[in-house]
Amino acid sequence: MEDQTTNVVVATRTALDQAAALAVHYGFSILGAVILLVGGWILAGVISRAAYRVISRIRGIDETLASFFQNVLHYGLLILVFITVLGQFGVQTASIIATLGAAGLAVGLALQGTLQNIAAGIMLLVLRPFRVGEYIETSNVKGYIREIGLFATEMKTSDGLYLMAPNSTLWNTPIINHSREPDRRQELSVAISNEIDIDVARKTILEAIKSDQRVKSKPAPVVYLDDLTADQTVVKIQYWTVTSSWTESRHDIIANLRSRLAEADIPLK
Repeated sequence: MEDQTTNVVVATRTALDQAAALAVHYGFSILGAVILLVGGWILAGVISRAAYRVISRIRGIDETLASFFQNVLHYGLLILVFITVLGQFGVQTASIIATLGAAGLAVGLALQGTLQNIAAGIMLLVLRPFRVGEYIETSNVKGYIREIGLFATEMKTSDGLYLMAPNSTLWNTPIINHSREPDRRQELSVAISNEIDIDVARKTILEAIKSDQRVKSKPAPVVYLDDLTADQTVVKIQYWTVTSSWTESRHDIIANLRSRLAEADIPLK
């Protein structure tokens, strides 16, 4: 009976010693993991914010793109910290990395169209074929740019409608930017009777064009004969103006031409 009691006491002490050793071992592991997790979280935030400041200072980099890179770097560092913490407890991190890679591949295949829009959004933000406020035209859409996102671009049509275009549709098609260049050429056509002295008509038209202050002197406006029929001559007018006045100058010059030609007794066909 006494031997059994002794054996129980020895076994209990051994178990307690082992439990204490395990507690100390895993206690330090848990403490180290907590320190690593907290420190990694703070460090990931510091590094990602510093990267954002550096990227945002690069000329031509949009704020949306800088924020995207910041978030990618931040969460990538957090994943690295989490894997390192698991390694503190003896977890095989190689299998975790392989699992994350397989999961990422599966998600990428499932969201292929979405990822195409993200890639196109990044390219649009880097190369900047258009900016907010500019008017663009493609084979599918046209309108004023309101916001350039990573997935889609928000636009407003000339008649005030809201339009959202997936970035992939804008990236994979030629884009005409009506607002990018500071100057733009305008063209008008005037049909006059063949009975009118063409030199007088051209002089009258040229004076009307030059009288508008929005018309640039360099390149100089051009008036030339573009077509001829049995009863009329078509006069083509070309002039350059600032892009912001391209439409308004056309309307005003047409009204001015009508008045000037009427005063010179030059009827329109």
